[in-house]
Amino acid sequence: MAVERTPELRPARAADVAAIAWIWYRGWRDGHLGNVPDELVAVRPRESFDQRAAHRLAETTVAVVAGAVAGFVMVAGDEVEQVYVADAHRGTGVAGVLLAAAERRVLANGYDRAWLAVVAGNVRARKFYGRNGWTDEGLFTHHAPSATGHVEVPAHRYVKALAAS
Repeated sequence: MAVERTPELRPARAADVAAIAWIWYRGWRDGHLGNVPDELVAVRPRESFDQRAAHRLAETTVAVVAGAVAGFVMVAGDEVEQVYVADAHRGTGVAGVLLAAAERRVLANGYDRAWLAVVAGNVRARKFYGRNGWTDEGLFTHHAPSATGHVEVPAHRYVKALAAS
Protein backbone atom coordinates (compact mmCIF):
# COMPACT_ATOMS: atom_id res chain seq x y z
CA MET A 1 0.00 0.00 0.00
CA ALA A 2 1.40 3.39 -1.03
CA VAL A 3 1.73 6.01 1.65
CA GLU A 4 0.52 9.46 0.63
CA ARG A 5 2.96 12.19 1.50
CA THR A 6 1.97 15.63 2.69
CA PRO A 7 2.00 17.80 -0.41
CA GLU A 8 4.51 20.58 -0.87
CA LEU A 9 2.79 23.87 -1.69
CA ARG A 10 4.45 26.40 -3.97
CA PRO A 11 3.58 29.08 -6.52
CA ALA A 12 2.83 27.66 -9.95
CA ARG A 13 5.53 27.88 -12.62
CA ALA A 14 5.42 27.91 -16.41
CA ALA A 15 6.61 24.29 -16.37
CA ASP A 16 3.41 23.37 -14.45
CA VAL A 17 0.95 24.64 -17.06
CA ALA A 18 0.40 21.29 -18.81
CA ALA A 19 -0.25 19.46 -15.53
CA ILE A 20 -2.53 22.22 -14.20
CA ALA A 21 -4.50 22.31 -17.46
CA TRP A 22 -4.95 18.52 -17.54
CA ILE A 23 -6.06 18.33 -13.89
CA TRP A 24 -8.41 21.30 -14.43
CA TYR A 25 -9.92 19.85 -17.60
CA ARG A 26 -10.53 16.40 -16.06
CA GLY A 27 -11.88 17.80 -12.80
CA TRP A 28 -14.02 20.43 -14.51
CA ARG A 29 -15.68 17.81 -16.70
CA ASP A 30 -16.32 15.55 -13.68
CA GLY A 31 -18.06 18.30 -11.74
CA HIS A 32 -19.72 20.26 -14.53
CA LEU A 33 -20.91 18.05 -17.40
CA GLY A 34 -24.65 17.69 -17.02
CA ASN A 35 -24.67 20.42 -14.35
CA VAL A 36 -24.06 23.57 -16.41
CA PRO A 37 -25.65 25.09 -19.51
CA ASP A 38 -24.54 23.59 -22.84
CA GLU A 39 -23.33 27.07 -23.79
CA LEU A 40 -20.62 26.85 -21.11
CA VAL A 41 -19.53 23.36 -22.18
CA ALA A 42 -19.18 24.69 -25.75
CA VAL A 43 -16.73 27.40 -24.64
CA ARG A 44 -14.65 24.99 -22.52
CA PRO A 45 -12.86 22.78 -25.08
CA ARG A 46 -9.69 21.01 -23.97
CA GLU A 47 -7.33 23.71 -25.30
CA SER A 48 -9.14 26.45 -23.36
CA PHE A 49 -7.76 24.96 -20.14
CA ASP A 50 -4.20 25.21 -21.48
CA GLN A 51 -4.72 28.88 -22.34
CA ARG A 52 -6.40 29.81 -19.07
CA ALA A 53 -3.85 27.90 -16.95
CA ALA A 54 -1.00 29.75 -18.67
CA HIS A 55 -2.64 33.14 -18.05
CA ARG A 56 -3.46 32.43 -14.39
CA LEU A 57 -0.05 31.33 -13.05
CA ALA A 58 0.33 34.37 -10.78
CA GLU A 59 -2.91 33.43 -8.98
CA THR A 60 -2.15 29.71 -8.78
CA THR A 61 -0.67 27.59 -6.00
CA VAL A 62 0.18 23.96 -6.72
CA ALA A 63 0.39 20.96 -4.44
CA VAL A 64 3.30 18.69 -5.37
CA VAL A 65 3.50 15.05 -4.27
CA ALA A 66 6.50 12.89 -5.17
CA GLY A 67 7.71 15.53 -7.62
CA ALA A 68 4.45 15.81 -9.59
CA VAL A 69 1.64 18.36 -9.49
CA ALA A 70 -1.18 16.68 -7.56
CA GLY A 71 -3.59 19.62 -7.56
CA PHE A 72 -3.91 23.37 -7.63
CA VAL A 73 -5.93 26.31 -6.38
CA MET A 74 -6.50 29.75 -7.95
CA VAL A 75 -7.39 32.78 -5.85
CA ALA A 76 -8.39 36.23 -7.11
CA GLY A 77 -9.02 38.81 -4.41
CA ASP A 78 -11.49 37.26 -2.00
CA GLU A 79 -12.67 34.52 -4.37
CA VAL A 80 -11.38 30.97 -4.35
CA GLU A 81 -11.91 30.42 -8.06
CA GLN A 82 -10.60 26.93 -8.75
CA VAL A 83 -9.73 23.96 -6.54
CA TYR A 84 -8.84 20.80 -8.43
CA VAL A 85 -6.99 17.60 -7.57
CA ALA A 86 -5.63 14.94 -9.94
CA ASP A 87 -7.66 11.74 -10.05
CA ALA A 88 -4.94 9.70 -8.32
CA HIS A 89 -4.87 12.11 -5.35
CA ARG A 90 -8.58 12.51 -4.70
CA GLY A 91 -9.53 11.49 -1.19
CA THR A 92 -5.94 11.80 0.10
CA GLY A 93 -6.19 15.19 1.81
CA VAL A 94 -4.60 17.21 -0.99
CA ALA A 95 -7.80 19.20 -1.57
CA GLY A 96 -7.99 20.19 2.10
CA VAL A 97 -4.38 21.38 2.07
CA LEU A 98 -5.07 23.43 -1.06
CA LEU A 99 -8.26 24.91 0.37
CA ALA A 100 -6.45 25.97 3.55
CA ALA A 101 -3.75 27.60 1.38
CA ALA A 102 -6.46 29.45 -0.54
CA GLU A 103 -7.97 30.72 2.69
CA ARG A 104 -4.55 32.02 3.80
CA ARG A 105 -4.11 33.73 0.44
CA VAL A 106 -7.49 35.46 0.73
CA LEU A 107 -6.39 36.74 4.16
CA ALA A 108 -3.06 37.89 2.69
CA ASN A 109 -5.04 39.71 -0.01
CA GLY A 110 -6.63 41.78 2.79
CA TYR A 111 -10.01 40.07 3.16
CA ASP A 112 -11.52 38.40 6.23
CA ARG A 113 -14.19 36.53 4.29
CA ALA A 114 -13.75 34.25 1.29
CA TRP A 115 -16.29 33.06 -1.23
CA LEU A 116 -16.57 30.58 -4.07
CA ALA A 117 -19.14 29.31 -6.55
CA VAL A 118 -20.21 25.69 -6.94
CA VAL A 119 -22.74 24.39 -9.45
CA ALA A 120 -25.74 22.78 -7.76
CA GLY A 121 -25.16 19.33 -9.22
CA ASN A 122 -21.56 19.09 -8.04
CA VAL A 123 -22.54 17.26 -4.87
CA ARG A 124 -19.02 16.01 -4.10
CA ALA A 125 -17.63 19.57 -4.04
CA ARG A 126 -20.56 20.92 -2.06
CA LYS A 127 -20.06 18.25 0.63
CA PHE A 128 -16.32 18.95 0.70
CA TYR A 129 -16.79 22.67 1.29
CA GLY A 130 -19.40 22.03 3.96
CA ARG A 131 -17.04 19.66 5.80
CA ASN A 132 -14.39 22.38 5.70
CA GLY A 133 -16.48 25.06 7.40
CA TRP A 134 -17.91 26.81 4.36
CA THR A 135 -21.56 27.92 4.43
CA ASP A 136 -23.95 27.72 1.48
CA GLU A 137 -25.59 31.15 1.10
CA GLY A 138 -27.87 29.87 -1.63
CA LEU A 139 -28.33 30.13 -5.35
CA PHE A 140 -27.00 32.99 -7.46
CA THR A 141 -26.08 33.52 -11.10
CA HIS A 142 -22.36 33.07 -11.64
CA HIS A 143 -20.92 34.82 -14.69
CA ALA A 144 -18.40 32.31 -16.07
CA PRO A 145 -15.86 34.04 -18.32
CA SER A 146 -15.54 33.13 -21.98
CA ALA A 147 -13.72 34.56 -24.98
CA THR A 148 -16.89 36.41 -26.00
CA GLY A 149 -17.99 37.72 -22.60
CA HIS A 150 -19.59 35.50 -19.99
CA VAL A 151 -22.03 32.64 -19.61
CA GLU A 152 -24.66 32.76 -16.90
CA VAL A 153 -24.46 29.65 -14.72
CA PRO A 154 -26.76 28.82 -11.80
CA ALA A 155 -24.52 28.13 -8.80
CA HIS A 156 -24.41 28.13 -5.03
CA ARG A 157 -22.37 30.80 -3.29
CA TYR A 158 -20.31 29.37 -0.43
CA VAL A 159 -18.67 31.69 2.09
CA LYS A 160 -16.31 31.39 5.00
CA ALA A 161 -15.29 33.92 7.62
CA LEU A 162 -11.54 33.81 8.04
CA ALA A 163 -9.52 34.60 11.12
CA ALA A 164 -5.88 35.65 11.04
CA SER A 165 -3.74 33.15 12.94
